[in-house]
Amino acid sequence: MRALIHDPDAPQGLRLGEAADPRPEPGQAVVEVRAVSLNFGEVADLAQRTEPGGVSGWDAAGVVVEAAADGSGPEAGRRVVTWGPAGAWARLRAVDTAKLVAVPDTVDLGVASALPVAGVSALQALRGLGPVIGRRILVTGASGGVGRYAVQLGALAGAHVVAAVGSPERGAGLTELGAAEVVVGLDNVTEPVFGVLENVGGALLAQAYGLLADGGIVQSIGHASGGSTTIDFEAARHLGSGLRIEAYRLDWAFAPDLAYLLRLLDQGRLDPQIGWRGSWDRVAEAAAALLERRIRGKAVLDVT
Repeated sequence: MRALIHDPDAPQGLRLGEAADPRPEPGQAVVEVRAVSLNFGEVADLAQRTEPGGVSGWDAAGVVVEAAADGSGPEAGRRVVTWGPAGAWARLRAVDTAKLVAVPDTVDLGVASALPVAGVSALQALRGLGPVIGRRILVTGASGGVGRYAVQLGALAGAHVVAAVGSPERGAGLTELGAAEVVVGLDNVTEPVFGVLENVGGALLAQAYGLLADGGIVQSIGHASGGSTTIDFEAARHLGSGLRIEAYRLDWAFAPDLAYLLRLLDQGRLDPQIGWRGSWDRVAEAAAALLERRIRGKAVLDVT
């Protein structure tokens, strides 16, 4: 089958090539993939996650062509979105039936592929803050895939969302998504926040921690900066009481969460924010644009 192969000598470490067809286990369906989305982490860490010749990828949407032998999951012909730690970037994907959700007929499969890891990460991390209605929350890296979902979901939950970006251009469209404030960096954020959805890491994580109100929490989701974080806890003692940082970890058993996001999408209450879309033979172009912060939101590849 055709697949995006990890080749250390190829641009961005990826090329279209041939891989063996998947051999499904009894509880797995085989999906003919129609579209995949790229996440910053899987592209940035490709060499650490995937052996040369291997097929990576977390998110894919397509049509079931072989139902699971154990009778679980959807029948052949159903449109589905799938997820998992590898194997998405291929024409065929064998996937546990617990790791797929039916896609409404009104939702484009490319749009559906943009949801799983980024959308569910934003949802689960927001939930980790606790009740946010009427409270100020900060989203850093708000222009990225997770960030743009976090802004929308925070606003839907009734929060006053402060969206932090790296440049004015990166902040385009965030007010329309529900951000009450859009800021470049954190120097101009002067009021404390109830919680932070932090996607950047490094020095920005320490600065965001310093903005917490009493009892506040930072959900550390991503590490896009690649930098280390140093916090002066002697100084932090004077910030407030009960402050916390939690390292967010995706719960891969997220079918109910993804089904909820698909409903929001189908109802027009969630925008997938696809900033780049093209054929999968342009994967190097898409991956470079993603790593260089030239994409606002998600990148989607159509499997042609």
